Amino acid sequence: MKSKHTKESTLAHWQSLPEGLPILPHMSVLPYKSKGSTYGACGIRIDGNPEFIDAVLSRLKDLMQGEAVETRLGLSRTEVDGSNLGKSFDNREARAEVVYIRLHERGNEGKILQSYMNAAANRNRAAKGSRNQLSLAYA
Repeated sequence: MKSKHTKESTLAHWQSLPEGLPILPHMSVLPYKSKGSTYGACGIRIDGNPEFIDAVLSRLKDLMQGEAVETRLGLSRTEVDGSNLGKSFDNREARAEVVYIRLHERGNEGKILQSYMNAAANRNRAAKGSRNQLSLAYA
């Protein structure tokens, strides 16, 4: 049997939550090359005008850590166009967009490539830091 939460109980629960809980540790990873609907899987959908979407995304930056060696972010941002759905979107915002975010497992090739890319980025950061310290020493 489905449990239905009331608006009041949901608002009370929301109010009781501490600020800034991390999201990523609670986000289940979709298996590599999984098929079928992702309805009910951990994910985020944001829709509205671009400024609203950017404001929400600015509060979700910890999710960017999902772009890692073992996992990748399934990320889509597109303009809302329901013309081929045969539905009217009377309440749609002007310039409306939709963003979907899910966490996916990387395949073996992706894991290898991501490891290589991370190592190269770390080397570049280290080299840049060494150059900055050297230039400070001669300043």
